[in-house]
Amino acid sequence: MSAMAPARTESDLSFLLDHTGHVLRTRMAAALAEIGLTARMHCVLVHALQEERTQIQLAEIGDMDKTTMVVTVDALEKAGLAERRPSGTDRRARIVAVTEKGAELARQSQAIVDGVHRAALDSLPGEDREALLHALNLLVNGHLATPIPAPQTARRARESSR
Repeated sequence: MSAMAPARTESDLSFLLDHTGHVLRTRMAAALAEIGLTARMHCVLVHALQEERTQIQLAEIGDMDKTTMVVTVDALEKAGLAERRPSGTDRRARIVAVTEKGAELARQSQAIVDGVHRAALDSLPGEDREALLHALNLLVNGHLATPIPAPQTARRARESSR
């Protein structure tokens, strides 16, 4: 005897946002891999170019833990794209400085990221595209602006092999 599933009364917003976000991230990863970067590497390069930032500041911007950030900057250094240097404003701090080669790759990667975003948005009719962006911005700056404490971190479900 099986129990009847409860009736859904609202659209599954969690699924819609998670699925589209996941697919967008996979497309981004594939596109950036063509120039030898990951999304994290792109994030660090672009944000380190904006202004002098420490690894901790860049980790916060990119929502990375300390270990992931160290591994990412190590990979950027090994590829000659960035280096750790003493801060010009705080001699105790070390910043991530982007090399000339890294700056050029950041320009290329930003064009790739913009293209992936453009392709997704261009798949929608113009009025739907504007409505989606408007609605998402309202959520990001309003009701869903700040995560609330949860008893355990929500994790992405394993992908099926279909």
